[in-house]
Amino acid sequence: MKIAVLAETAAGEKRVAATPETVKKFGALGAAVAIESGAGKGANIPDSAFTDAGATVGSRADTLKGANLVLGIQGPDPKGLPAGVALAASLNPYQSKDRLEAYAKGGVEALAMEFMPRITRAQSMDILSSQANLAGYKAVIDAAEAYGRAFPMMMTAAGTISAARAFIMGVGVAGLQAIATARRLGAVVSATDVRLATKEQILSLGGKPIFIEDEETKAAETAGGYAKEMSDAYKAKQAALVSETIAKQDIVITTALIPGRPAPRLVTAEQVATMKPGSVIVDMSVVQGGNVEGSKADEAVVTANGVTILGFSNYPSRLAADASALFARNLLTFVTTFFDKDTKSLKLPEDDEIVKAIRVTGGGAIVHPALQG
Repeated sequence: MKIAVLAETAAGEKRVAATPETVKKFGALGAAVAIESGAGKGANIPDSAFTDAGATVGSRADTLKGANLVLGIQGPDPKGLPAGVALAASLNPYQSKDRLEAYAKGGVEALAMEFMPRITRAQSMDILSSQANLAGYKAVIDAAEAYGRAFPMMMTAAGTISAARAFIMGVGVAGLQAIATARRLGAVVSATDVRLATKEQILSLGGKPIFIEDEETKAAETAGGYAKEMSDAYKAKQAALVSETIAKQDIVITTALIPGRPAPRLVTAEQVATMKPGSVIVDMSVVQGGNVEGSKADEAVVTANGVTILGFSNYPSRLAADASALFARNLLTFVTTFFDKDTKSLKLPEDDEIVKAIRVTGGGAIVHPALQG
């Protein structure tokens, strides 16, 4: 089996879907790996490191020639992909239907790795978790840089500096890492989520839970572990709670996303206006519409009352080396799980729960139930 890894072409994307470590392990399985020249540049991996690990490095056309499997960070241009090839990458299926249709028309079996089910067996293949973990860390580092003051309390001969107060909104993987990182930097941290199950997680990291507890909150988590869209009545309660809390904060980090839907609005312009000058908000969901009114992708917005709102469209890419290493291991685990050692090929049983969850095109059509119509 030949595995092809292409250089990413999306704006600002520095990650790569393989590393010398994973290339060696693919080789040990009996697979040949071809890397497009320059694919690892953004993650500080030179072509020579891939060749030393056993890969061939060449042009895009040579990399794709005879490939059975293409690995990517984001979905590549359908042009040039061989008919019958399998593609495993983050495909952004809800917003990229035209591209999925092109994959289907070209005979590509597209596998959306972000649809990986939240089950024990698939944890080490979960690209959303591995990338969100780094993103949550980076969001706090960005906030600390923009804040312009110290995070921890400091007692000096010249007087005491109070600790920064940080509020994390949305306690998934990114939010939990944001809590942990802010605590390590010395901030006083509080956090909120629609899912009551996260309360103990917040406490375990030394944060203060701030929750609305009602019947709707008890059913706010999907079977897959994601947050549900909440009612207007809940949103009104949440807005009141946020208004009361946010005015006291120095740092606010929002992480809330709902699969297949625009990011929920958590912070209004009126609420931002209650914050102190010099405060910082990081909107991690800006690329899907944003949790914060007024946030703009890849821009630092400074409001009239001196609050800085940050929002980057691709957080993991800003830690490209580590993000690539984790993403590549996710893909390695996936391939290893479904690699047939006798035929040296990828076997994807139609009745397997992982395969059913991530296969989006096959047989010349879009086949995933959530993408029909």
